[in-house]
Amino acid sequence: MMTTLLLVVALLWPLCVAAGAVWHAYRTPSAQRRYCSWLWVSAAWPALLLAYMGEGRWVLEAWMLGGWWELNALSRPWLAFSALLWSLAALHARGYFAAEEALARGGDDDAQRRLQRLTLLWPLALLGNVLLILAQDIASFYLGFALMTFAAYALVVHSGSAEARLGARAYLILAVLGEGLILGGLLWAAGSIDTLTLEGVREAIARSEHGAWMALLLWLGFGVKAGVVGLHVWLPLAHPVAPAPASAVLSGAMIKAGLLGWLNVLPLGESGLAPELVLLGQTMMALGLAAAFGAALYGVWQRHPKAVLAYSSISQMGMLTALVGTGLTVPQAWLLLLPGLVLFAAHHALAKGALFMGTSVSEHMPRWRVPLVFALMALPGVSLTGALAAGLVSKWGVKSVLYDAQLTTLVLLLTWAAVGTSLLVSVCLWRQWQLRKSGGSHPMQWGAWLAAVVAALATPLWLPLHGAEVPPLAEWAGIVWPFPVGLLALVVALSLRQRVKVSPPPAGDLWWLYAPLAGYALQGCQRFSDTLGRVKAASVARGLAFERAVMQLLRRSLDAEPWLRQHGSGLMMAMAVLLALLLMWEGLA
Repeated sequence: MMTTLLLVVALLWPLCVAAGAVWHAYRTPSAQRRYCSWLWVSAAWPALLLAYMGEGRWVLEAWMLGGWWELNALSRPWLAFSALLWSLAALHARGYFAAEEALARGGDDDAQRRLQRLTLLWPLALLGNVLLILAQDIASFYLGFALMTFAAYALVVHSGSAEARLGARAYLILAVLGEGLILGGLLWAAGSIDTLTLEGVREAIARSEHGAWMALLLWLGFGVKAGVVGLHVWLPLAHPVAPAPASAVLSGAMIKAGLLGWLNVLPLGESGLAPELVLLGQTMMALGLAAAFGAALYGVWQRHPKAVLAYSSISQMGMLTALVGTGLTVPQAWLLLLPGLVLFAAHHALAKGALFMGTSVSEHMPRWRVPLVFALMALPGVSLTGALAAGLVSKWGVKSVLYDAQLTTLVLLLTWAAVGTSLLVSVCLWRQWQLRKSGGSHPMQWGAWLAAVVAALATPLWLPLHGAEVPPLAEWAGIVWPFPVGLLALVVALSLRQRVKVSPPPAGDLWWLYAPLAGYALQGCQRFSDTLGRVKAASVARGLAFERAVMQLLRRSLDAEPWLRQHGSGLMMAMAVLLALLLMWEGLA
């Protein structure tokens, strides 16, 4: 009963917070408004408590097509790290937006409008995230996913600058594309076996003759959020322009929604799959590794720290994509691999959230010793490489299973990809060092950042997940070595940079290829539309000319009516004579 009550509160409280933001905007004088109030900060707290209440299942027949929500071995840890990150990001936002709130209370209309939009849509995006984690029916899952996706637009476009509008436009275009693919895949799978649940979707994909095509649609649709190579271009455009707390939840929690979608709908771990599904798994592994290495090689040249971190997210999600692909290609290893993958995702969420929050702290350095601040900033990044604390445990949880499954090549490639992580994190810190500014951070700002650092390093201790193990001492060197190698690569790159001047490539990489191609395609469509318009106009003109000619002929015929009436008897006699002659001719013949 208590768990059910907390479930209701966890889903309704963000709605109440959003309604409170609207009421606050219209009923409170501008000079007294508190946009990021404690009520607003608390939006994720009930969901965080719910994750620690144990497992449960709820079926609600009156909800849309029938609601089915679960707290299970997958959704509990997912809800825990997502809700914790949302909570810390909201606390960070309370300090991050303090100066903007002061402007809004002073009568700045633009600041008021931006904060009203943010404080309304932030809890709605959170609600969507919570709902999709709990949902096991198609309607609830898609509702949560779509709500989170489109409400997050406000998080990207917040500043309203030209760069922010570009990043938000790229995000929205890719989001619409992804939503279309997801909806198509879900409806196709649901219709093939008449199901309304995600479990039924997995069954349909595994058994249907066209299951591989359904899986492809869903992989690509969720891949927009998860940063699949080719569909990742919104990430490096959106993160540099989004506020730091928004980037934290975008990269930490929302990007994981795509990964959770794969885990919910793909028949991972099932034996006897069609060869096409196995081929899809191999494709996921190949493209995941391509993203892991390609994003690292491209990201190290970026100047903006958050652009570097965006490419780091693409690289890390590429590793997770490759691991998900093993669930289709090596199904016997999946059940053992899943806990390690969940721990990997949770640790990445908190570590990346801490790194993004750290970018705002470096822009407003607290009055501490600078080496101490940057040492603390480096900790979650070092952990991401697998060289420290939770990172060490999460990497071992994955590698030990891959070793047992004799996937040594994949282990080697993932290890070398960790060198790219080390290089990206080092470049990010170096860029932050170059762009650091004094002035003092708000206590909420650096307090939430420190809490995120601690949570990232201690992820296995608070995450409701069983099976995390510290690697044997003999294995530590094999897990830790990518970090010093990445540092060495940065030193070499910096030394070469002094001799060779290279212009940094633009953030967004393939976006700058897609944009002109889309422009050409739209121009082609416009020209085709203009041609059809001209053909239509010509056809209408010909039709009108033909109509005029027919009408003129009819008028001439009507003009002949008096003559025919006057000579009708003579014409009839002539006709009779003609018929008589024809009959005579027929008789003679």
